[in-house]
Amino acid sequence: MPSAVIPLPPSLHRPAPPGVRLWLYGLCAALLVMVALGGATRLTNSGLSMVEWKPLTVLPPLTDADWQSDFSKYQQSPEYRHRTTGMTLSEYKGIFWLEYVHRLWGRMIGACVLVPLAVFSLRRRLAPPLLRRMGLLFVLGGAQGGLGWLMVASGLNDRPEVSHFRLGAHFLMAVLLYGLLLTTALRLTAGPDGRATLMPPRPGDPVANALLVPVTLTLLWGAFTAGLDAGLFYNTFPLMDGQLLPPDLAQASLWPPGPGALLLVENPATVQFVHRCLAVLTVLGLCLSWLLLWRHHPAPAVRRAAQVTALAAVAQMALGIATLLAAVPVPLGVAHQTGALLLVTCLLVLRHLSGTCRTTDEEGAR
Repeated sequence: MPSAVIPLPPSLHRPAPPGVRLWLYGLCAALLVMVALGGATRLTNSGLSMVEWKPLTVLPPLTDADWQSDFSKYQQSPEYRHRTTGMTLSEYKGIFWLEYVHRLWGRMIGACVLVPLAVFSLRRRLAPPLLRRMGLLFVLGGAQGGLGWLMVASGLNDRPEVSHFRLGAHFLMAVLLYGLLLTTALRLTAGPDGRATLMPPRPGDPVANALLVPVTLTLLWGAFTAGLDAGLFYNTFPLMDGQLLPPDLAQASLWPPGPGALLLVENPATVQFVHRCLAVLTVLGLCLSWLLLWRHHPAPAVRRAAQVTALAAVAQMALGIATLLAAVPVPLGVAHQTGALLLVTCLLVLRHLSGTCRTTDEEGAR
């Protein structure tokens, strides 16, 4: 007989105060916009327009003298000397505004964490587990701002190119923050005293948990691909200009690990190839998980979530292929980067549902 679904006890399904729930999901939406802004900033080469961090500065240049001062500082940067020599002040303003909005949006998110956290705390709306969780997220958000500046600073020395390793770290930190915030929102409930708290963590389905690894690796190599502008190479699919392997990789010796293995993380064409392979494997894995859960999991919500996740993975790969074939236009590039976070959303919802809808067989084995 098929196993039956054992839901969480009713005591853990008390709705949390609606204001707290709206706050957390609003922060998730704000982080999604932040990632899209970051993609647009990178694709329009706006990321190096502000050569100083000034984390406490909020206002943009307001006078002609202020604009000229910022532009003069930009003219001393490697990007101006080697890439944008002759840029006018008007053209500089065009790249400045996008980077400014990106940084300002990040500071706004920090304020949207801290101010409601203080208000809800004073009104005793949050239980200690949720307070600690949101405090940790605020600290990690500050660290993400610092990591973003370290990424920008890597492009202000000698070559006007940010380190793709730092870009990868910055992107994965954004995904981590988003994932932690989303799982916090999904686990939100009301305690016996009515304060918002968190459901006890429950392990999700092993298949969904295992898929976090290839998804994370695909995202990381996607960031490497972006940082190296590797999407501008070999704009064909599935072959790379008629070849299965890029030339450097075809001629390299990768084992035992040595200089050849560095191609996997440093050579643009090889990095793009690795990203392709990881993406295909990830999509196949997510589609297989859909079939397994659809056939064997008794909870309809879990089966539907697996289906949506598989469809999101296929759509994301199709979007990636379209972006590659079109040589990475800004709208498609931003959509592809944002789609990565939407896929993460689907997978985390699947894990949450599969953890909260335990089966009799799973409970008996514990």
